Amino acid sequence: MEIRSENTQTRSDNKSPPSPNQSIPKTRLQIWFFRVCLCISIWTCFIHLFTISQLWIFSGLTNQTIPVEPIQLPPPPPRNYTSNGLLLVSCNGGLNQMRAAICDMVIVARLLNLTLVVPELDKKSFWADSSDFEDIFDVRHFIDSLRDEVRIIRRLPKRYSKKYGYRLFEMPPVSWSDDRYYLQKVLPLFRKHKVIHFSRSDARLANNGLSLDIQRLRCRVNFQGLRFTRRIEALGSKLVRILKQRGSFVALHLRYEMDMLAFSGCTHGCTNEEAEELKTMRYAYPWWREKAIVSEQRRVQGLCPLTPEETVLVLKALGFQKDTHIYIAAGEIYGGARRLAPLKESFPGIVKKELLLDPMELQQFQNHSSQMAALDFLVSVASDTFIPTYYGNMAKVVEGHRR
Repeated sequence: MEIRSENTQTRSDNKSPPSPNQSIPKTRLQIWFFRVCLCISIWTCFIHLFTISQLWIFSGLTNQTIPVEPIQLPPPPPRNYTSNGLLLVSCNGGLNQMRAAICDMVIVARLLNLTLVVPELDKKSFWADSSDFEDIFDVRHFIDSLRDEVRIIRRLPKRYSKKYGYRLFEMPPVSWSDDRYYLQKVLPLFRKHKVIHFSRSDARLANNGLSLDIQRLRCRVNFQGLRFTRRIEALGSKLVRILKQRGSFVALHLRYEMDMLAFSGCTHGCTNEEAEELKTMRYAYPWWREKAIVSEQRRVQGLCPLTPEETVLVLKALGFQKDTHIYIAAGEIYGGARRLAPLKESFPGIVKKELLLDPMELQQFQNHSSQMAALDFLVSVASDTFIPTYYGNMAKVVEGHRR
């Protein structure tokens, strides 16, 4: 009886499977449909993410290879503040020495909350250049591009001029001074006199130890605020265009001019008559006077510019061939054709702006050494290779712009 009972139970549990024609239960169909939709959605998201990532990578590569034109932003709004006084500056030196000084004077005006009068350029030095600020630099751009930092006016108000009997307080700031000197020593003088004339401007602000904001503004003045006039920019662009049509070229700042040799006391390669002439010239300018200079000692110390003969050796050592196009970015070389002969013999492709331009084009720049130097500056910045023979103001400023 028990056996029959177990057999009976077994038969009842083992039901036969459904036939193929029998329909799938509704619950299982819904599960199957949900799984299919989920797989499709996942694959769609994956494809979209892959496409976006590819576009992002491509756009990143594109930004690295294709230059983007800078956006021309409107000039900043004028800075409203109560001025602590007026700063009048007389720059001294050559073009690039004055350029560096102008950057420093903007910093001083900003630091002390002063109104800066457009600086006066040197007219009394060896170069005797009568150029004013607006003859070399775009004065409107200079004022507008910096007006969110410092107020700049074109000229001193009449009530403070000598014609009206006003006696300006004049002083040369201490060289290589930091911001504490100007805040603690100079600012009280402005509060007392209201208008101060800085009679010298070269190297009056320290290079190091200043805040990052001050250094940023200094760079902004140099690289953005000081822009040459349109006629200088146009003729400089023409010079660059002519040179590039001939192929790659070297801008050689051959700092072997009379003023450089007289100032440094370097007379290597000069005749006895030339050495005496340079010495006489040095003592003719009070700010160039110093103790007796021994030329050979200065050469050993590395304080002399390379001579044209030494420049030939350097160019050959650097691998420049005889057919190299070289632009002389300098004034008249002391010693004339005699000193330039070895350089021309080794590199016949030497040119100067006087050889590339029509005399009528340069006529407006004649007897204006700073304007001529501005043309050399533009060519030097745009050259394929720039080689200075002395690490002076020109070399440093050009290096900064090329970087």
